[in-house]
Amino acid sequence: MAPNSSDTPAAAVDAFAAARPKLFSIAYRMLGTRADAEDVLQDAWLRWHRVDQSTLQSTEAWLVTVVTRLAIDRLRLAKSERENYVGWWLPEPLVEEIDERTPEAVAELAGELSVALLWVLERLSPEERAAFLMRQAFDQDYADIAQVLGKSEAACRQLVHRAAERVQQERPRFDVSYGAQHRLLEKFVHAARTSDRTAMKALLADDVQVVGDGGGKVPAFLHILRGADRITNLYWAMALRLKDKVVYRIAQINGEPGLLRYVDGKLESAQAVVTDGERIVAIYAVRNPDKLAGIPPTI
Repeated sequence: MAPNSSDTPAAAVDAFAAARPKLFSIAYRMLGTRADAEDVLQDAWLRWHRVDQSTLQSTEAWLVTVVTRLAIDRLRLAKSERENYVGWWLPEPLVEEIDERTPEAVAELAGELSVALLWVLERLSPEERAAFLMRQAFDQDYADIAQVLGKSEAACRQLVHRAAERVQQERPRFDVSYGAQHRLLEKFVHAARTSDRTAMKALLADDVQVVGDGGGKVPAFLHILRGADRITNLYWAMALRLKDKVVYRIAQINGEPGLLRYVDGKLESAQAVVTDGERIVAIYAVRNPDKLAGIPPTI
């Protein structure tokens, strides 16, 4: 819900509310957590409240510029903090129940929001990340990007080019339908539930990798796990040790089918999954309880 103020004109409140979904999307993609995104939107609201709106040529352009600049500043601070983070830092997952939206709408959301993409974007500079997202996710032209970043169009083209090269090199991309991903996860959940080691391994790519984020608050691997044998044994051992105490549910994580794992009825991890349609090629497992707190308990 948009912030409100008794001395803010209703039209200004409505304009901010209308732009809010896009503004949150920008801030979240830049920062990777709800709390940071909401803080940026609150700061943007305070500036919106003070500006003479009659002087603005475009409400949305002004708000997008302010939010992007605020997010860049906050990301610079966050990067220094994340250098001291225990283990790997993954974005806070946005989790929803599987819904009835069209496959096209879901695929678009997944392409823009996937944990796999945000994982790679963490390796970019704040300005590279902003330029890449403005161009790729929001289809802004280079003149607009240059205005927001305070750079020349040529410099912004270079930022986007470098970022796109990095993303292409490091992010696995497969043209897989939403339904195919869902069916593959159903098979994996069944194999995990029945402790079928052979079936689990058959559903994992030979070079599959698992990235875990415990934030130093719960146990998590401090290095990336690789290989079908090793990761099969990880899931198989948990199934043997905890048996019916472990429950998997398929949910929509950042727009793609993923897994929620519960132990003794408590959410233990949200696992974003990348597949090639036949096998799982990467799992991003968020275990930090602070990042799980926003997941609805009904899912």
